[in-house]
Amino acid sequence: MGLNKKSAFLGKIFSFLSIIFFIFSCASIQKPQGGPRDRTPPKLVKATPPNMTRNFNAKQIRLEFDEFFTLKNQAAEISVSPAQEKTPNIHVSKKTIIVDFKDTLQKNTTYVINFGKSIADVNEGNILNNFTYVFSTGPHIDSLSVSGTVQNSLTGEKVKDATVMLMTPKQDTSIFGKKRPTIFATTDSAGNFSLNNLHTGDYYIYALKETAPNKIYDNDAELIAFLKSPIHLKKDTANVQLNLFKQEPEKLKMVSHQFEADGRMFFTFNKSLEDPSVKILYPPALDREKLVDFSKTKDTANVYMRNMDFDSIRVSFLQNGKPLDTIALHKLRHETYTRNFLLKYNTSIDNKLKPLNDLVITSNLPIQSFDQSLITLNEDSSNVSNYTLAQDTGNLKKLIVKYAWKQNTRYQLIFNEGALTDIYGDKNKKLLKIFQEDKPDNYGQLALKVIVPDTSKAYVIELLDDKKNIVHTDPITKNASLSYKNYPIGKYTVRVVYDTNRNGKWDSGNVKKKQYPENTWIYNKEITIRSNWDAEETITIPKEPFIP
Repeated sequence: MGLNKKSAFLGKIFSFLSIIFFIFSCASIQKPQGGPRDRTPPKLVKATPPNMTRNFNAKQIRLEFDEFFTLKNQAAEISVSPAQEKTPNIHVSKKTIIVDFKDTLQKNTTYVINFGKSIADVNEGNILNNFTYVFSTGPHIDSLSVSGTVQNSLTGEKVKDATVMLMTPKQDTSIFGKKRPTIFATTDSAGNFSLNNLHTGDYYIYALKETAPNKIYDNDAELIAFLKSPIHLKKDTANVQLNLFKQEPEKLKMVSHQFEADGRMFFTFNKSLEDPSVKILYPPALDREKLVDFSKTKDTANVYMRNMDFDSIRVSFLQNGKPLDTIALHKLRHETYTRNFLLKYNTSIDNKLKPLNDLVITSNLPIQSFDQSLITLNEDSSNVSNYTLAQDTGNLKKLIVKYAWKQNTRYQLIFNEGALTDIYGDKNKKLLKIFQEDKPDNYGQLALKVIVPDTSKAYVIELLDDKKNIVHTDPITKNASLSYKNYPIGKYTVRVVYDTNRNGKWDSGNVKKKQYPENTWIYNKEITIRSNWDAEETITIPKEPFIP
């Protein structure tokens, strides 16, 4: 009987614990019900001494905010102007920034501590942009300002989060991989900036859109803008226009080189080559065995060797017939490679072929030969035999299919196994492509009448699609009527390049040489190409703007 009571008691305890466990388990998976997401950056509630203090003589500054925050990337984001030999100690205590000066402050001088984008709240990372603390060791605070806008040279779009910097003539070269500036501001969402509490004097101005935020121009991928002449600051200066551009590297060099998994040699350069060529220096007998494929931009090259019986090779690149660079690569003499045919077609994403176009097939491997008996073209369910298939005479990687394609018809192109043979003797596995000819209703025409401001100068007319890609280019020197036939319906934009050097393309600038990029102008109206419609537009190019 005692045993039964004990068992019953233990059972009740177990049931009670199970209920408690269940309650707490349910409670633990409940997500807290929060309000709307916090999008507000930290706010200054108290400064000791107060911001904009005159006759400043303190050794420490305390800046208290309304919430907890972190200081990010202090070395790049926080600056003191004028700079001090001994950098102040800046640290966080709870909700307060504490600045302890280690150096003696200059007399009768306005100081600006710029926190850049370093202050961000803990929970959401909201950044307090361009927060500054200003004080003067004398009775006067410098109050001059420089303001303006930053935009992209090619797109004309305003640029957010670009860093605008001022340099004195002595500091002017410090932007080039040396010291970062002490006077800077970040552009807002409309590309606007304002640099405040400035002293009279001369300043050079720059803007950077960086890949790594260190406020130093040290990367060819970064965008830069500048004015050639200094700003003579005697009064507030507004409406400064800075045009960002990607500078073309001054020195042409090879960035990478390697053997790929399929045995080709792949080379990358830091900019486009002019009239490039390749020569195999060693083993010299292999020079006639090479096949070279440069990209459209001529900044990458694939080199295929028909004969792979070597363990080292020396490849020379030439530009305009003159030696540019020589690279040695090594491999195992009888190394094996994996090669699989991959084919690309000149069809759209939805497998539509532009009306009245041939089907162009591009292989990832140079094609030595093809067996048309192993290639099948079906029109709906019927086999087609009266098509022609030929290899591009200038490119061993391209095949062209000619046929009178029909509307509302499904085509199936089959490369059966062994239909293609590459230069190494490898053959393809079965490959299939299904496509249709696109409807003419999806295309239209555009007639563009262009009026130039000066017939002694050259211009480049660029037609851009809705993704800002260049779809057609026309160099002109006089009034012209341009015709764009059979273009996909949609929105287009016209950009004009003021072609100073008459080379038929836009050329970038050079900041060290104080050379601006070529000016561009974007027609402020979108042009719509409609189905089966001949659109007409007249564009009058304005005179080239002068940038000091």
